[in-house]
Amino acid sequence: MLVEIRPAARLRGKNAVDITAALAPVFGALGTENADDGPVTDLSRLRVVADWVQYRNNFRTPVELRPVVGGGPPELALDLRGLSGADPDAVSSGVGAALHAHRGGGASARHLILEEWAPSRSSQIWAFNSLYWQHLQLWEEATGQGYESALPGGQSDARHLEPVRETIGRLFAIWDSLAERRALPEELYVVELGVGNGNQASTWLDTFVEMDRAHGREYYRRLHYLMCDYSPHVLEMARATVRGHAEHVSSFVLDAMRPLTSLAFLKFKVFFVYISNVYDNLPTDEIATIGQREHLVEARAYLPEPEADAIAAGLGIEQQALAALVQKLLRLGPTLLAEAMPQHFPDVPAAVQFWRACWQALKLQERYVPLHGLDTYEIAPGINGELLRPLLSTGGDVRMHVSNGAATSFAETLPLLHPYGTLQCHDIVVTDPHQFRNSFRGPGKYDGSVVNWVNGPLLAHIGARKGFDVSFAPFRRSGSNITTMTADVRD
Repeated sequence: MLVEIRPAARLRGKNAVDITAALAPVFGALGTENADDGPVTDLSRLRVVADWVQYRNNFRTPVELRPVVGGGPPELALDLRGLSGADPDAVSSGVGAALHAHRGGGASARHLILEEWAPSRSSQIWAFNSLYWQHLQLWEEATGQGYESALPGGQSDARHLEPVRETIGRLFAIWDSLAERRALPEELYVVELGVGNGNQASTWLDTFVEMDRAHGREYYRRLHYLMCDYSPHVLEMARATVRGHAEHVSSFVLDAMRPLTSLAFLKFKVFFVYISNVYDNLPTDEIATIGQREHLVEARAYLPEPEADAIAAGLGIEQQALAALVQKLLRLGPTLLAEAMPQHFPDVPAAVQFWRACWQALKLQERYVPLHGLDTYEIAPGINGELLRPLLSTGGDVRMHVSNGAATSFAETLPLLHPYGTLQCHDIVVTDPHQFRNSFRGPGKYDGSVVNWVNGPLLAHIGARKGFDVSFAPFRRSGSNITTMTADVRD
């Protein structure tokens, strides 16, 4: 039996995990397993992997068993955070139930399965994520809180004045140099993807005006600031926030993975693209090397039996009818769902309550499927899976996010940049593949959306192949998890 404790940093220090107490009931259950209802698990072929799931809300249970399609050794996945302080008898029962379900083919009778197995980026959790941004106003009305309150600290970590002043100062230096050579375009474009409530744009524009007056070149007169977001509600808030700059601001409802669909007219014209807390919210697969072979993680969403029973009882329906209602919610949204099924949802708030209850209960099963060569896997359109090989071949088993949505967005945004343009991204970014080995990087649940850390080395490889230098720097505020990723055209 192979046992891997990934969060090594939590084994020492003031708040160290009591690893013995957390794992004792797990190994006790493994040692006392009997064969009354089937063959005993072959412990010599079992892999035990322990993580610390730092997201308080997530899609995991403390004990899960992940099968390997094709007969490879299964993985008993443990969440040390969930096990710490848990009832030992409950942990033992969880281990026994996971092994029993695996011997029975992997499906637990206590789960209401909502979808078929599929790569992680195709899971229903991303349909829920889209639903949240499409109907954000209804969610916020139900919770009484703005979406930023779900972020650590209650606001975006990237909205600070000093980095804004530095960015604008660099732009002025570039524009001054081009102006001296009579090479500066008349129109100066800046694009923000994922504009949020507009506070970042407002701070940036206010600072730009102040610095432009001191600089004396009247660049503000030529400035065009384009705010882009997936959510019409968010854009409406942002427009109100920057109304003092209305003559210089345009807004676009835009899918961050397809920026060229709306912004193709700006190819090679944008001097600055700013992206904050967007890439971590885009669909992603995960790939794992197990025994020197690459595997794709497949997932399927489910509702645990107690939660499924409670939701169904509240609607007066059988549990098995619940899956079809979830599908309708994801397809129609809460407003149309209330119109289509008034017998279950007398008004829109009732449909939103159903949506929130399902999201709160939602969990994921996972399994590993062997890949027949990385060259058969597509990261993003035109980007082959072979680009992952140097990241996966760093010694030992590893499981990492592919960040497919971020890779797609990044690759399609780079062509917007002027030869002297810069892309700057503030997000939770893995900057070294080894970081995937020693801590859990998602998926986690925010209030209604999904969050994963971004595979920075992969984006750097993609940028390099397209002629861009990509660098990473810690964000200025002490204790922040945010990284500043910058892409510039290679000299």
